Amino acid sequence: MRIHCEDGTSAEPHIDMTPMIDTLFNLVIFFLIATTFQQLEREMKIALPFAGVASPITAQLRELVLNVNPEGRIIANGREIAPETVATMIKDAVAANPQQKVTVRGDRAAAYQHIVRVLDICKQSGIQQPYLDTVLAK
Repeated sequence: MRIHCEDGTSAEPHIDMTPMIDTLFNLVIFFLIATTFQQLEREMKIALPFAGVASPITAQLRELVLNVNPEGRIIANGREIAPETVATMIKDAVAANPQQKVTVRGDRAAAYQHIVRVLDICKQSGIQQPYLDTVLAK
């Protein structure tokens, strides 16, 4: 299809694809980053205990996830942290957001005392109802 201009010339219609390509690349980058952050905690080598009723981790913003490995070490954001650092991190988060949520993911092979220690840290730091994550029994 040709368009005839007033000056006697003709031209082909042109659709500029640049904005659409820019938008597509932005969406791809956004989804890649979002997927990477979500997988960070799930890729920890933590074998959760079984439960009759299991629920997924809530999708609350600013939720803290604390993993407890079989040796009792606490892992958050992909790195091991000391119990004192956990307490400080939780207190700072509660000061910024009184509705702060904390999920404790204890390995099923971890001694119960290790998990209780983390739950105590949560309660002493201002989290009255930390979540204890499990998986559905088969």
